[in-house]
Amino acid sequence: MASIEELRADRMKKKALLEDQGINPYPAVSNRTDTIEQFISNFADYETAKDGKVIAGRVMSKRGQGALTFCDLYDGTGKIQAFLKADEMDAEAYALFNDTVDIGDFVEISGTAYTTQRGAQSIFTTGWAMLAKSLLPIPDTHYGIKDEEERFRKRYLDILMNEDVRDIVYKRSIFWNTIRQFLLEKSFVEVETPILENTTGGADARPFVTHHNALDIDVYLRISAGELWQKKLLVAGIPRTFEIGRIFRNEGISNEHLQDYTQLEYYMAYADYVQGMEMTKELYRLIAQKTFGTTVFTIRDYEVDFNKEWEVYDFVQVIKDNYDIDVLDTTLSVVEEQLINNGIVYDKVSLNMERGIDLLWKKVRKTLAGPGFLINVPVYLEPLAKRSRNNPQTVERFQVILAGSEMGKGFSELNDPVDQRARFEHQQALRDAGDDEAQMADMEFVEALEHGMPPAFGFGLSERLFSFLMNKPVRETQLFPLLKPRND
Repeated sequence: MASIEELRADRMKKKALLEDQGINPYPAVSNRTDTIEQFISNFADYETAKDGKVIAGRVMSKRGQGALTFCDLYDGTGKIQAFLKADEMDAEAYALFNDTVDIGDFVEISGTAYTTQRGAQSIFTTGWAMLAKSLLPIPDTHYGIKDEEERFRKRYLDILMNEDVRDIVYKRSIFWNTIRQFLLEKSFVEVETPILENTTGGADARPFVTHHNALDIDVYLRISAGELWQKKLLVAGIPRTFEIGRIFRNEGISNEHLQDYTQLEYYMAYADYVQGMEMTKELYRLIAQKTFGTTVFTIRDYEVDFNKEWEVYDFVQVIKDNYDIDVLDTTLSVVEEQLINNGIVYDKVSLNMERGIDLLWKKVRKTLAGPGFLINVPVYLEPLAKRSRNNPQTVERFQVILAGSEMGKGFSELNDPVDQRARFEHQQALRDAGDDEAQMADMEFVEALEHGMPPAFGFGLSERLFSFLMNKPVRETQLFPLLKPRND
């Protein structure tokens, strides 16, 4: 078997042969008249009329039988066979095609619609042109790229050769555009907020830090899609906003977590989390139907139906039932005892009430299929949500529970500046004690609240929802996941 270097050298010779014939192997313009999809859709009419057409695409296979040559072309819209016959076209053009065209090249084919004796729809070739000479081969159409690291590193080939991976590209687009259209139709305004921030806000996460040379200051890559900025827009009198944008969290890699990914956040004035739950069910059902054509999914070992009645899980009661702990009246020593008794790994040095209770909850969460809403979370676990009308020790927040994980979060937004200041100060104390995932105190946001913000509902979901609905690891459903550079 020839090495990659030998294959490349052979293709370089073919490139030179084209150039010797005065042919540019990389012309700027194509004379294509039809996509392959259009050519196939109109095939019967084209075959009857004998209309000359020009199609273009990548050569995916090539085979010859003396004076006959067949190749399959793919242009991203469809695939069709090109049929070349030596005595039906210019002899030099036929010979040059066989001498210079390889699998992987982009070519232009002129000809007419033609059905072969075996009934295959084809284009009967009268002429051709090189559009882009490939210098490296593409993988075998059957075997593809088997090594996972290599698949991600050469994702463009993985997408080209694997229909299932190519399907992810299109479904991702439908997923995000369904969300966008849903909000636009409800009179939301799409906005863009800063990615570089002086203070990270809107989530509990470890940020990336970089240096701004012009201002000579350290700044953070945002960890939420503009939560505090969008709430400042509520202060500014813009009642409905959303952003679909990239966020960055300097944390671990897993099947559910990446460091840079796409997230939606939206904010709606004069609404609360009860209204938000109804809107969330509507949105998730629409996403499922528009993107996948169904509301029923198999995710991990769970069967999930978005059209059924959604469950409601009470955080206080769930922890009580599973650990006999009252999260509103307990001590850190009691929490730690339960962590030990249940075999939950934790960092003893940085353990606090917030992290301990959260670890206990996550063990239970894995057993819940959903779809459902987790409600009645203690105030100390959520620094940005309004206190509950029924119990001021809890907040008006819900999380979407799906297949043992959290797939979205919304709450009645805290708009009391005094309460917000106190919660920020508590979070800052946790950071000072070593919890680098606690939220930073953003006193400029508190100042904005002091000018007055209307009651509002806010919600966020990330592309992790898409990966769950695909039933794949989140890295698999990103187009180009981050990889370490190769050492070679």
